[in-house]
Amino acid sequence: MGCWNSDMNLQIFLFSMLTFGATFCVADTDPLDVATINSLYVALGSPPLEGWKAIGGDPCLEQWQGVRCVFSNITALLLGGMSLSGQLGSNLDFPSIIELDLSNNQIGGAIPSSLSPTLRNLSLSANKLNGSIPDALSSLTQLSDLSLKDNHLNGEIPDAFLHFTDLINMDLSGNNLSGQLPPSMGNLSSLNTLHLQNNQLSGTLFVLQDLPLQDLNIENNIFSGPIPPELLSIPNFRKDGNPFNTTIIPSPPAASPAPLAMAPSPEISPWKVANSPSATTIKAPIPATAERSFRTKKLVWIVGAGFLIFIALGVCLLMLWCFKRRPENRSYKKHNMNVYKRSLHKRTSSDSPFEATDDEQKGWGSKLPALQPAPPHKLPIIPGENLIINRAIFGEETKRQIVTNSIKVYTVASLQQYTNSFSLENYIGEGMLGPVYRAELPDGKLLAVRKLNAAALIDLNHEQFLQLASSVSKIQHANIVKFMGYCAEHSQHLLVYEYCSNGTLHDALHTDAKLQINLSWDDRIQVSLGAARALEYLHEYFQPPIVHGNFTSANVLLNDKWEVQVLDCGLGSLLSSGSASRLSGHQLTANGYSAPEYENGSYTLQSDVFSFGVVMLELLTGRKSYDSSLARGEQFLVRWAVPQLHDIDALSKMVDPSLNAEYPKKSLSRFADIISSCIQHGPEFRPAMSEIVQDLLRMM
Repeated sequence: MGCWNSDMNLQIFLFSMLTFGATFCVADTDPLDVATINSLYVALGSPPLEGWKAIGGDPCLEQWQGVRCVFSNITALLLGGMSLSGQLGSNLDFPSIIELDLSNNQIGGAIPSSLSPTLRNLSLSANKLNGSIPDALSSLTQLSDLSLKDNHLNGEIPDAFLHFTDLINMDLSGNNLSGQLPPSMGNLSSLNTLHLQNNQLSGTLFVLQDLPLQDLNIENNIFSGPIPPELLSIPNFRKDGNPFNTTIIPSPPAASPAPLAMAPSPEISPWKVANSPSATTIKAPIPATAERSFRTKKLVWIVGAGFLIFIALGVCLLMLWCFKRRPENRSYKKHNMNVYKRSLHKRTSSDSPFEATDDEQKGWGSKLPALQPAPPHKLPIIPGENLIINRAIFGEETKRQIVTNSIKVYTVASLQQYTNSFSLENYIGEGMLGPVYRAELPDGKLLAVRKLNAAALIDLNHEQFLQLASSVSKIQHANIVKFMGYCAEHSQHLLVYEYCSNGTLHDALHTDAKLQINLSWDDRIQVSLGAARALEYLHEYFQPPIVHGNFTSANVLLNDKWEVQVLDCGLGSLLSSGSASRLSGHQLTANGYSAPEYENGSYTLQSDVFSFGVVMLELLTGRKSYDSSLARGEQFLVRWAVPQLHDIDALSKMVDPSLNAEYPKKSLSRFADIISSCIQHGPEFRPAMSEIVQDLLRMM
């Protein structure tokens, strides 16, 4: 019995230790977020907010009141109308926050100078904040909504809006702000609503005259001067309570000869003309000596002006002469640098089989005409439809330059906004590399965002990820999903693609969606041809060739024009690394797409051909590559189909019933022959993708 009690005590002790340890070891929230929210909690006076703590804790995992998270980052604090008091402290720099709403509380003190540059919505309205608006506001360049109304803020509005091109709504009303409107307000190119009423602002409104405002309220200030006519066309313009000179600025009159440009009358003194308060003032006659003095001065001015014009012409001629000499030098420099900018990296003999020590050895200097210099910061354009740069020939600085200058870089904050914080309603699906979400830009354009999982990135550092993004961006083909950009910050790595609105081929063939899509026989040939062209491009237009590594019907997408777009091109290196390799190999095998040689750890171009043959089988039969609901002998599509492909009677029975036998028998036989050649057991017997493309073209 004592032994049993000892065992029980030991188990309880171990369980307690594990539970206690988990409290400190398991944390979903970014430590920087935790530190910042702890600091805010203390500054607010430790209010009774559910879950909040002064030290430590896990706001995301524990779902603290008012806290919204995406992955491990706090993206929103929504605490409006919570009767909060205290102050905001000195730091509100959450690494990935998008929305901060502390409105309608009793919070006092100053606005902290440390604010998060990822903020898009900031509302501190209806509090007791005092002091001035901090200059640190200039760092919030992603803001679209700013509300500081109904506080006790004073001082001038900071000149902080130079780069605020996304700001749509701004409300600074109900404070004690003074001084003139800052010049940078004229850069608010998206500003729709501006409320400045009930302050002590002065000066004129000219800085606002070119903004796209639809709602402007400047009531009860001390603005003066005439009102620019552009503001009077604003649909909702309220201006009462200001000591305006209500005269509207007239349009400038048509140009007319300046009075001083005319030869003055011999009876009127030139200084009188220049300084006269009125054109109607009567002038006294000028003595003869004054007239001669005037004429002498006039002559001196004319001679001086002529001399200056002569010098200016000389300078222009000299510059023109120098300019004409420059093309020869530019051509010489350009010739020595090579149009492909080989000077970016000093090649060794292993860099390229096409290397020569100079241009003369290649014959370029004597056979090719002079080429126009490439645009600055652009990658070399090679004739033809392919474009890729061998990663071995670039140094680290060149890699950064390529990514910086060629690819759009998204922030985590912007992608969170576009995907509604990666909400379930925007979830598209998940592949071996990670989940995919639909994103909608402010202009309505749709994108697809793939969040790479940890397994895919286990052997990839930051620089290698940037190089991967650079390489993927060079893959440009009509049948490959367009790569739009990437995101790499806060330990998150995301790839952004063009959105294909009609889903995947897998969905078209194997879900209820096929009732709406209903691919005809000709459609299936077109889909096969589009996918084949994509693989042909990867295999035969790049050096070294690109292996897809994950070709399935789920990676064959259909855009809004029902054109084939192949996904995940150029990501084979992620699939072949570490645990991702084991996962991808298992899934390809389990799903019936892997070639026999994959079991030996080999995946080549011919393995892609095998997977392509499996997708063609899906198009032929309407069956999945693997279907556990079928009888054991029919679960793997290839194993079931191979014995029947050359039996014309059996082949007809294999065809997708939804086609209703509406296909030419000869075309069906050719389609089956192509499939048979693709899924040969030995990789050496499978055709190249260019041969498959030609075979499919002959079927059209």
